[in-house]
Amino acid sequence: RHGVRHLPVKQGNALVGVLTDRDLKRALDPDLGLPPRDELFVRDVFEPHAYVVDAAEPLDNVLEHMAAEHIGSALVTKHGHLVGIFTATDACRVFCRHLRSIFPQRSVDDVA
Repeated sequence: RHGVRHLPVKQGNALVGVLTDRDLKRALDPDLGLPPRDELFVRDVFEPHAYVVDAAEPLDNVLEHMAAEHIGSALVTKHGHLVGIFTATDACRVFCRHLRSIFPQRSVDDVA
């Protein structure tokens, strides 16, 4: 409904992982042997090995690592505190803006 696909998971003040829409879909698979839906907890299905980066990390390094490891999101921290989530969708948005800054938009008539 709101387009949220990644949620950071914290235990107290500690960032411990990320819960994704994929994790939730997988949790519904009866072959996994997880508890019934009404007895499931975040701890049963979240990804504890989230990719965490500092806000000062160069974007090209983050993108390269996400692509190489097939990672859909990075939890972004500043001074050890969560400040945001950078996703593959965000990367596409940035790349689109970059391409538009380099190549002028053309109409369909110009292309044909």
